[in-house]
Amino acid sequence: MRIDILTVLPEMLESPLGCSILKRAQDKGLAEIVVHNLRDYTTSRHRKVDDYPFGGEAGMVMQVQPVDACISKLKEERVYDEVIFMTPDGETFDQRMANSLSLLDNIIILCGHYKGIDYRIREHLVTKEITIGDYVLTGGELPAACVTDAVVRLIPGVIGDEQSALSDSFQDSLLAPPVYTRPADYKGWKVPEVLLSGHEANIAKWRLDSAMERTRRLRPDLLKGL
Repeated sequence: MRIDILTVLPEMLESPLGCSILKRAQDKGLAEIVVHNLRDYTTSRHRKVDDYPFGGEAGMVMQVQPVDACISKLKEERVYDEVIFMTPDGETFDQRMANSLSLLDNIIILCGHYKGIDYRIREHLVTKEITIGDYVLTGGELPAACVTDAVVRLIPGVIGDEQSALSDSFQDSLLAPPVYTRPADYKGWKVPEVLLSGHEANIAKWRLDSAMERTRRLRPDLLKGL
């Protein structure tokens, strides 16, 4: 899978994309993540990518030209399944969307900045708009990193134990059950006896019951989909 991220602040993505699972996925050749500086695609000799909005509103707006130039160049090299724009007013990103995106071959993620982007980009170039929550950040770089992490970790072979990803919270519309490790008794804080029993059926039932209880208590809205 290849993910191309378009941004005016590539340095914000260096750390999250260059360590842990994302780094291992790239080292294994299972994912290719390429960050593009939109300033490299502007026709401005001062490398400007923004300008004042028509109509006199406050703030600056990302221009069409650098974004179009970058996307056009990438599309000359390969076919893209989605051109995604990270925006607060997009469709809310969730595990189901992550699962769906992980099945694609090539995607572009555009990071907004400043007051926003020229709306013609959204009308003519973007195919999908995503938000990670109902709040506003300085730019789309951190949301793009979140989406990239959630998607890449689902690619077969990226995580050593693929069953681990399948048991994550939200995969079955439930929160994950509690997990424990050694020692079984720490300061009198004990691991549930059933997990020490070795009885697979009872353990599976405990995990499901615990997942249901946590979901009902913490995220009852998720149960509406069951």
